[in-house]
Amino acid sequence: MIIIMIVMFYFLLIRPQKKQRQEQEARVAALKKGDKIVTIGGMHGIVHHVSKETITIKISEGVFVPFNKVAIASVEKSGKGDKKGEEKTSDEDSKEEKKA
Repeated sequence: MIIIMIVMFYFLLIRPQKKQRQEQEARVAALKKGDKIVTIGGMHGIVHHVSKETITIKISEGVFVPFNKVAIASVEKSGKGDKKGEEKTSDEDSKEEKKA
């Protein structure tokens, strides 16, 4: 019975958390200038400079704040792969289907 509980804890708790942590580390490692981020403290900003252990983010015009990479909670990539652009494309596709 105890062995079954340990196996359940591994597959329901430990394994998903480990996978999520690895994905977050990969996102932070792939940061580049211009990416939008949110820190664990809730600060929203744009990446201005990336160094080995720290990231300088632009909070507003002329305000640059350095953070450790571990303080990044979420990353929103900039450029062509932006989610907003993808949503517009799917909306346009659905409108075209309704017309046809």
